[in-house]
Amino acid sequence: MSQKQATPDVAPEPVDTSLLDVVRDCGASRGLLYVLPKDGDALWLVALTGTPREMAVPWTRVGLADAVPVADAVRAGRLVWVGDMEEMARRYPRTSLVLPYAFALAAAPITARNTVVGGLVLLWPAAHPARLSGAERAVVENGCRRLGGLLEDAGLRDGPRPPGEPRTLPHPSRARAAPAVGGEAAAFIARLPGGACALDDTGRFTFVTPEAARLLGAEAGSLLGALPWEALPWMDVAEIEDRYRAAVVSERPTTFRAVRPPDTPLAFALYPDASGMSVRITRSDRDPRDELPAGSAAPTADIAGRAAPAAGGPGRAGFLYHLMHLAATLTEAVGVQDVVEQTADQLMPALGATAMAVNAPRDGRLRILGHRGYDPDILARFDNLPLTADTPALRVMESGSPHFFSRFEELRRSYPDAVHLDDKVSWAFLPLIASGRPVGSLVLAYDRPQHFAPAERAALMALAGLVGQALERGRLYDTQFAVARQLQAALLPRHLPSLPGLRVTARYQPAGHGVEVGGDFYDLIRLTDSTMAAAIGDVQGHDIDAAALMGQVRTAVHGHAAAGASPGDVLARTNRLLVELDAGRFASCLYAHLDLARQAACLSSAGHPPAVLRHADGRTVVLRPPPGLLLGIEREADYPAVEFPLHPGCVLVLYTDGLVERPGVDLDDAIAALADLVARTDPEDPDVMADALIRHAADCPDDLALLILHVTGSEGAGDGWRA
Repeated sequence: MSQKQATPDVAPEPVDTSLLDVVRDCGASRGLLYVLPKDGDALWLVALTGTPREMAVPWTRVGLADAVPVADAVRAGRLVWVGDMEEMARRYPRTSLVLPYAFALAAAPITARNTVVGGLVLLWPAAHPARLSGAERAVVENGCRRLGGLLEDAGLRDGPRPPGEPRTLPHPSRARAAPAVGGEAAAFIARLPGGACALDDTGRFTFVTPEAARLLGAEAGSLLGALPWEALPWMDVAEIEDRYRAAVVSERPTTFRAVRPPDTPLAFALYPDASGMSVRITRSDRDPRDELPAGSAAPTADIAGRAAPAAGGPGRAGFLYHLMHLAATLTEAVGVQDVVEQTADQLMPALGATAMAVNAPRDGRLRILGHRGYDPDILARFDNLPLTADTPALRVMESGSPHFFSRFEELRRSYPDAVHLDDKVSWAFLPLIASGRPVGSLVLAYDRPQHFAPAERAALMALAGLVGQALERGRLYDTQFAVARQLQAALLPRHLPSLPGLRVTARYQPAGHGVEVGGDFYDLIRLTDSTMAAAIGDVQGHDIDAAALMGQVRTAVHGHAAAGASPGDVLARTNRLLVELDAGRFASCLYAHLDLARQAACLSSAGHPPAVLRHADGRTVVLRPPPGLLLGIEREADYPAVEFPLHPGCVLVLYTDGLVERPGVDLDDAIAALADLVARTDPEDPDVMADALIRHAADCPDDLALLILHVTGSEGAGDGWRA
């Protein structure tokens, strides 16, 4: 009998030790640790336990906006629990598509010094109860606190992404039994019918009995340390790896049948736990489910063995799941750069490529839209080439046919002027097709020789088709986004007027995906040397019509304010205009008249969220003038005004509901939380405060506008200012 002891990739580090402690203490079967680089927009996987690295490839990079549990947990700042596969399919269809197995999952944010620094994902087998227990939740929360400090100290957040590949750690419960050779253990195993073998938590053989080796048609020594579908070409079948993945994730016994060429039928029974898997192999004269405990048998798959695929050809379940994940991911990609990043994240690991570039024509030149794994200095030679240049990236785009080169000599024969500038040895140049026409080209490069068998070429062309369609959507989105931003900018103030003794800043943020334009607005109107009018509002809707009506409402407010109308009259007159327009939409608005000489602010509201006032000593109050009707409902609506003191050092915060409204959160509680954040934020720089408030609304489902006014005191004040 033969046995090999698996070892971790690297020596344990404090971060790894803490991760293993959390996995062990809460009884999880798998753990994945993510870090969020400073100023980054994605989480990066840095360590995982009890899971083959290949299975985690689709999740190596998770965008903060992605619809996956760990991204939701980080954005919302709370633990996310998914109790079973039905809930996963309902809430996270992309994750369910790639992991269609029974398991439970928890995802939690990791923070340090009130800043999110990463995320933690834990998996439990299918037998876990539908709810997370209080003790398990406490372990996860305490573990996240420990990991937060360690991640911050480790310096993993300093670059755009953590260095190196994710570390694969052995599960903390892995048994360290004495080698099963000789003595009673060996005799016991030898007496059992059929063969037996063991796989570690990365899927590699660690133990093989002589009978198992005979049934598999291989020498035991050649199997140890290898993956089954690598050591045994006839097992390189998607269905076999899928059965293995199902057992790993669900930790349920499962079975399948396969035929070892030419005609040896075999039955496999898999018995998994967090530390690895035990496998029984017999001739399939009897049903392998007879080997499983009563009630635990999973459906049996009948799989025919086949000859090995050509070297480098994608043929296993992992590739198929990468393909499905890429298709699902690209449907959610927003913009060209998002398409490039998602393509690199999903395609390169699945195909074994080490470099990638996406090209497209622009203004009569070939431009490189994005790349991964290439030296930028090398790519600079190929960026901005004329479309008449004779290069494979251009030729495949013109012809719509791919080019494959297993060696540089092949490439040189087709392109005599080609120069070998790096260590890549094989290349695939693929046209990106959308709506029946080439829109660009995709270059994949490899460090190891590739033979590009017909099946692989077909798969690469299918993948390129997905990328081409996504690229065309991304370019259309980028164009719409630019137009929408220009429209929004034209409807909002280009510059904020200044007034001695007052510092102001404003923000506008559209609601996520879509046309990126909506009905939120703000305005600031200088009236005299010591008075200013501020307005903020929200027209119903998130489309071009809402933006157009918003422009009319803002113009009306501005005009009535500049004409000297009182706060109540400004809203009343604007309301009558909106009723007469009969636009079928309503608008909220908060109008404030600021008199720096009198140290007073007079506010009037048309159904708008109340302002927050921060006093010089840090106290905050919510200013609630009597709420009038929304604009556009009743022609003769009345809008009372109330005056509040506005002393030097005060900060007045006006905002739209996108800053505070969240599903399931009481609006008064959300406004109180906003007031607390204003109290804790340095008031000396309105821009810093605005950034903090926008981060507070990171998962904002709505447009938001924000206007912050800081009364600086006598310094720089105009005539009549009273200190």
